[in-house]
Amino acid sequence: MEKVVVNSYEDFEKLVGQRIGVSEYVQIPQERINLFADATLDHQWIHVDTERAKAESPFKSTIVHGYLTLSMLPYLWNQIIEVNNLKMMINYGIEKMRFGQAVLSGQSIRLVADMVSLVNLRGTAKAEIKFAIEIEGEKKKALEGVAVFLYYFNN
Repeated sequence: MEKVVVNSYEDFEKLVGQRIGVSEYVQIPQERINLFADATLDHQWIHVDTERAKAESPFKSTIVHGYLTLSMLPYLWNQIIEVNNLKMMINYGIEKMRFGQAVLSGQSIRLVADMVSLVNLRGTAKAEIKFAIEIEGEKKKALEGVAVFLYYFNN
């Protein structure tokens, strides 16, 4: 899918009720999992101990931290959409977020995003984006929710 380019609130309005886009797949290797564990101090064996995970985990592999999966959203989002003419963009929150299936070390994920709603708050656009993180080759989603962003456009 081609990247969507938004230059104004009016451009955003046209996306309400539409699929914004689908990102490319990105692989999550063990090295990235280990770096995330170091950054967050979450060294739980199911994420970082490959030998123990092979022997004891029901997944027979280490798994990606749920919050690492979530933290991939900005990277994947930037593959889908380019929003120009902004003073700033703020992550306002995430609603109805659910982790549906573990991502195994080495699997690849992608983002699918749809515009749910858009509200004009005196020059600020409050966008609600339904998102799903899909795992390549799997039916069940790794993560689903509704992200809420505030976009402050230059006028």
